[in-house]
Amino acid sequence: MFIRILIVVIIPFFLISAQTEHAFVGVSTCGMCHKTEKQGSQLSIWQNSKHAQAYTVLQSDKANEIAIEKGFKTTAVETPECLKCHASGYNVDAKLLGDKFKMEDGVQCETCHGAGADYKNKKVMENLEEAIANGLIVHENMEEFCIGCHNAESPTYVEFNFEAMWDKIKHPVPEN
Repeated sequence: MFIRILIVVIIPFFLISAQTEHAFVGVSTCGMCHKTEKQGSQLSIWQNSKHAQAYTVLQSDKANEIAIEKGFKTTAVETPECLKCHASGYNVDAKLLGDKFKMEDGVQCETCHGAGADYKNKKVMENLEEAIANGLIVHENMEEFCIGCHNAESPTYVEFNFEAMWDKIKHPVPEN
């Protein structure tokens, strides 16, 4: 019997992209494998979530009004203080953004799980330790991670009920 030791790093997701050497592949690449029922229909869970619309929200007049009220000189969609919680890739060297990666996909797979170019292959993903060694991030404390953005620093913050919100976005791989 093998005993797996899981080492987990908790990094606010807005820092992941700035600290990575791994390249981003984009939600369409992740979704190729994570769309099936066998994988927990993870892609559709994300597609039907507010996370998938996070970048789009920044394109609204309301978001721009908030940016102006906060004293920013740029539109919300161009403001790093807004993008840090609404998008991945905005602060990443363009060489690390794959052809299929779209910042417009908002809070996406790699926002929470790390840039996927080096762990995207099925062979790597089948070995958790290898996937982690190649950039996969598995959070030990999801609530702490989520609070990195869902907190009073947000100008539109409302009380964050982690359990209720997690029920809407959780996407485990079913045990077979």
